[in-house]
Amino acid sequence: MKRVLLFIATNLAVVLVLGVVLNIVFSVLGIDRSSITGLLVFCAVFGFGGATISLFMSKWMAKRAYGVQVIEQPRNEMEHWLVTTVARQAQQAGIGMPEVGVYQSNDMNAFATGARRNDSLVAVSTGLMYSMSRDEAEAVLAHEISHVANGDMVTLTLVQGVVNTFVMFFARIVANLISSFLSRGEEEEGGGLGGIAYFATVMVLELVFGMLASVIVMWFSRQREYRADEGSARLVGKEKMIAALERLRRGPESELEGSLAAFGINGKRHSELFMSHPPLEKRIQALRELG
Repeated sequence: MKRVLLFIATNLAVVLVLGVVLNIVFSVLGIDRSSITGLLVFCAVFGFGGATISLFMSKWMAKRAYGVQVIEQPRNEMEHWLVTTVARQAQQAGIGMPEVGVYQSNDMNAFATGARRNDSLVAVSTGLMYSMSRDEAEAVLAHEISHVANGDMVTLTLVQGVVNTFVMFFARIVANLISSFLSRGEEEEGGGLGGIAYFATVMVLELVFGMLASVIVMWFSRQREYRADEGSARLVGKEKMIAALERLRRGPESELEGSLAAFGINGKRHSELFMSHPPLEKRIQALRELG
């Protein structure tokens, strides 16, 4: 319930902010709101704006949604090992030291998030900390550090922004054509359902186009996972990363949700077209084929 309320409140705030930004853009540039250009600007502001704001809020959201406890001063040997391991890997990868945190979950998982390579967060579940060996956990941390070093959070946001923009744009273009056709028929019959039909059609088309577009986003996400696995192999050795993935095969499904699910070490298990992570078997095979 806490995550749902946080999600709703955040999205309402984002919509309000983007509404103000949109009015400023139209006023400054003098764009006709009813033109094709105006429609494209509207879709771009909400498509890119929503994804970008989510990126910059990602650390704050992750800490509150999952109760991540950032390690300021290690309280035990395990926390000390986590911080020193992340520090060493960050130096090897050439990025700034991320914040390191722990969150309560039986799920064996970890995720990285943040808008900048030198200001990120790496969080590890208690399930992973106490279920994996040190070698396996070290490989998982290296995988998350590789996400940060590769700039995956930013590139995935850009891809999502482009997709959001065109889903909104084409949904409204098609809906306008349908609405115009229906309105002509209703004028002849004295009806007035064109506006209702337009908004209903937009919602349906955004859902349909969004599902189709998610195939593209998930494909990109899967390629990024292969690169992060390779990055982990370079940092700690591919055998450790293979062992970590083998361990995940025997564990429960990921409990991460929303955008963070794409940045966990383990993803949801369903149809591969809509998976943010490749099947673990394919990731293991790809690592075995590395030189």
